[in-house]
Amino acid sequence: MLEGKNVVLGVCGSIAAYKSALLVRLLVKAGANVQVVMTTDATNFITPLTLSTLSKNPVLTEYFIAETGEWNNHVELGLWADLMIIAPASANTLAKMANGLTDNLLTAVYLSAKCPVYFAPAMDLDMWKHPSTTANISMIQSFGNILISPGTGELASGLYGEGRMAAPEEIVVFLTADILKKLPLAGVKAMVTAGPTYEAIDPVRFIGNHSSGKMGFAIADELASLGADVTLISGPSAQVSKQRSVKRIDVTSAADMLEACQQNYPDTSICVMSAAVADYTPVDVATQKIKKQDGDGLIIETKKTTDILKYLGDHKHDGQLLIGFALETNNEEQNATDKLKKKNLDFIVLNSLGDAGAGFKTYTNKITIIDRDLQKTTFDLKSKEDVAKDICLKITTLLKK
Repeated sequence: MLEGKNVVLGVCGSIAAYKSALLVRLLVKAGANVQVVMTTDATNFITPLTLSTLSKNPVLTEYFIAETGEWNNHVELGLWADLMIIAPASANTLAKMANGLTDNLLTAVYLSAKCPVYFAPAMDLDMWKHPSTTANISMIQSFGNILISPGTGELASGLYGEGRMAAPEEIVVFLTADILKKLPLAGVKAMVTAGPTYEAIDPVRFIGNHSSGKMGFAIADELASLGADVTLISGPSAQVSKQRSVKRIDVTSAADMLEACQQNYPDTSICVMSAAVADYTPVDVATQKIKKQDGDGLIIETKKTTDILKYLGDHKHDGQLLIGFALETNNEEQNATDKLKKKNLDFIVLNSLGDAGAGFKTYTNKITIIDRDLQKTTFDLKSKEDVAKDICLKITTLLKK
């Protein structure tokens, strides 16, 4: 859930600042882009060099950079961030957050943030229990900010009790869970097929097509970013999922893809069939490489593969969404509409090889979505990532009905 997210991490003056190093490391490992903003007091507990090395970004501490005359724009940072975490959040910074004081860069970024703000307090037991701290936290939460409660344990003063900053691992788990539960497809299972299938002729040759899998992978990534539990069934493809939560099953032939779909389809609520599955496969597969022989040529007898999309449409149960693709070269809309009806689809995504920039191996696509009511929506040429967003928006809209 943190993959590709822009995260501002605020670090305040507290002995718990040493934990910030591990927190940065875990955020980066989860795929986040991390920008650390420190208070001046925080630099007494951990060096900016440590956090800049781990975050791979310069650490910001001051409004102005004396050497260059430049300034760190707190408004831009607040707009850049997808989420902000203040950890450790000291009693001093909590008081400033509650009352809107901006005598340092960190609190200025906080007041400029348009994104969710999380804060993980760290202080001694008596400070944590003080009525002013309690009041400040209540005020901060009333603004919509999210508390990551401190734990109980031995404190720097030698006392034992509440006030320990939550462990970095706990913070990452908290963030992931909180982001996930707010996403439109949280808890929804999805299955996506992508890429070509290869139908073996002999051990070294096959019947295949030019599909790269880019479109299917983009759809799987977008569904995952919306919170879905995604299983991606891919034919031979060099593509890699950007979302680490996507579960990938690699297959080769149409028969392999059918088997994987049969195993995963019953439990899914969303199924997007974007793979370019072979319609025919050789009747006999040679066990040894076929040698070139004298004569006019080689005749390969083929048979139809099982129509996977038709199989899924015949076995669809209430509550499932089934989406197909139609790549056409002529009579595009009629062929796509016929396929929509015959295969019991909720909508079909039509694209034409006649459209420049669409089709196999491109980074762009131009689609028309036709739904069960034969309502048609045509989109301009876009990147396949943006096309995936359009398709997934249609999916989420249908699920809400």
